[in-house]
Amino acid sequence: MELADRAVGFLLSITSLSIFTYYTFWVIILPFVDSDNFIHNYFLPQEYAILIPVCAGVVLLCLLCIFIGFVLLKSKKKKA
Repeated sequence: MELADRAVGFLLSITSLSIFTYYTFWVIILPFVDSDNFIHNYFLPQEYAILIPVCAGVVLLCLLCIFIGFVLLKSKKKKA
């Protein structure tokens, strides 16, 4: 089981590093590259650089609130 946990951890680390590198390049470096360069074909428009993380944050916050609500309702039922 320990080997499977290490493999999952390694996969999550590589995925996180890839997303971080892509986003950093997209937000910090790409604005300084000419707009007619071919590298712009691999990235979404700049507006999405703010829109995607904000939407993801709102979704995560909603899911967290729903989870906390379920936990509170369950604990209330156990006491009663």
